[in-house]
Amino acid sequence: MRRAFLIAGFIIALTACSTTPPPADMPAPLPAPQPRAANLPAVVSDIDERTAQLPPTPIDYDRSLLDSNERMVVEKLIEAAKVMDQIFWLQVSEKNHEWNRVLASAAATGSQDHAAAYRYFVAMKGPWDRLAEDQPFVPAAGAKPPGAGFYPPDMTKEELERWIAAHPEDAAAFRSLHTVIRRDGDRLYAVPYSVYYKDLLATAAARMREAAALTKNASLKDYLQKRALAFSTDDYFESDLAWMDLDGPLEVVIGPYEVYEDNLFNYKAAFEAFITVVDRPESEKLSIYARHLPDMERNLPIPDEHENPNRGSESPISVVQEIYTAGDARSGVQTAAFNLPNDERVREAKGSKKVLLKNVMQAKFDISGKPIGLRVLAQDQVSLIDFDAYFNYVLFHELTHGLGPGIITTASGERVDTRLLLKEVYSTIEEAKADVAGAWTALYAMDHGWLTGFTKEQFYGTMVGLAFRSMRFGIDSAHGRGNAIQWNWFREKGAIVSAGDGRFRVDMVKMDEAIRSLAHELLMIEALGDYDRAKRLLDRYGVKNAEIDGVIARLSDIPIDLTPVFVGAGEN
Repeated sequence: MRRAFLIAGFIIALTACSTTPPPADMPAPLPAPQPRAANLPAVVSDIDERTAQLPPTPIDYDRSLLDSNERMVVEKLIEAAKVMDQIFWLQVSEKNHEWNRVLASAAATGSQDHAAAYRYFVAMKGPWDRLAEDQPFVPAAGAKPPGAGFYPPDMTKEELERWIAAHPEDAAAFRSLHTVIRRDGDRLYAVPYSVYYKDLLATAAARMREAAALTKNASLKDYLQKRALAFSTDDYFESDLAWMDLDGPLEVVIGPYEVYEDNLFNYKAAFEAFITVVDRPESEKLSIYARHLPDMERNLPIPDEHENPNRGSESPISVVQEIYTAGDARSGVQTAAFNLPNDERVREAKGSKKVLLKNVMQAKFDISGKPIGLRVLAQDQVSLIDFDAYFNYVLFHELTHGLGPGIITTASGERVDTRLLLKEVYSTIEEAKADVAGAWTALYAMDHGWLTGFTKEQFYGTMVGLAFRSMRFGIDSAHGRGNAIQWNWFREKGAIVSAGDGRFRVDMVKMDEAIRSLAHELLMIEALGDYDRAKRLLDRYGVKNAEIDGVIARLSDIPIDLTPVFVGAGEN
């Protein structure tokens, strides 16, 4: 029943999407094929094991946190979020309409393998396995284009770079977060999201304006109205500022944000939505950290000239309970926390906001985090694994996304976002930086008595014990490869040593220096925008080896993550 609900909901969503007039260059969906056993597409033989990696898990929230008016607002916001889902399916691949129809028809024949393949297709947002380096679990789908649906499928990185070199007037549009690149013969051109996804964005904007009309919270009304307008202009600056000022029971993110899906350049932002309710008592406990962000910036292990005092000092921290997510936020592995906005102009003006999804974090820790740690750590250190340590490790990861170099000055005097200089490796470097510099910052907070409730030994034990959680996502993912960098660096420095039985022990003394040295390296890569230095680090440390593969193999019966079932949104 639970899975049937999710599948039916997805079919309805894509059918609704397909009736919207398609943007230029978007292939029309194929007619739904009749289920015929002889023509069923082949699927990988271990599809049942793959679906078991992401067990359906109820995610619910405390209803007492919202009144009846706010629950009506949430209903409208969920409707808008579902449109973000439709857009993201296209951003992954414009052939997803076709694969939805083919796999849904195959599942309808009663084939167990095809029913499992369709469930996995819904979880992966396409026929490529996000937990296995994007390999197709439906072989006929072929290789996933590294540029997903943002670029022509056959376009290479070199082709785009040659075009920009020959047509510098196109550089800004081609590198924009909010354009798709298309081809007309030998010509490449950029289409703004507001044009390419016009009809879908208009629908989402209408639902958001309806929510704005219902809400009694002035800050939410302001954000929703400005974000609805941004969908037609591609200018998200004012609505991002308004999001920073949200102050009410609902924490809402809706729009194009993360660039992980663009594996060519990390230029293009994917649409997503988080509809959450604020756990105000938990949030208020963490307000002390926001007051000390300037101190944390000054404590980073880099020369003073590379510190970034220009980033805004505002850094609200929200602990929330997730009600519903969509789009990029609901693909593959689920988000435990986020730090937004990504626009460096907003960060310099107002800082950034850290949002921790506590009900999701607890579910992840229980389902996969702690079980992994119990097998990875030496027997005499497994007692160090602690949920509060995990929660604060994630918190300081998100805090540290807002610290360190952002917009830097190059040797030529140009001010440029380091993201553009690091291109496709930026996401991995930034995620690793947030992990390692975040750990460095957490230790600083512990030393000053701001962070209490667990020991440094528990923090290190939990950090190392749960490292393989992300590496199991795939070394091709930014989070997975970022953790591989850390594991290999810490092993080389003697901060993690073999316990001789397939388990590992943390050297608490050597870990201090290992964290400092790696944080310095990652921060300097961003401070200098040094692409070649980043590539050297990734080539040496951001790789699998026999040890990593062996540990991952021993964890195969533990779920990798979860498939959320949002009880508060009517899923069951």
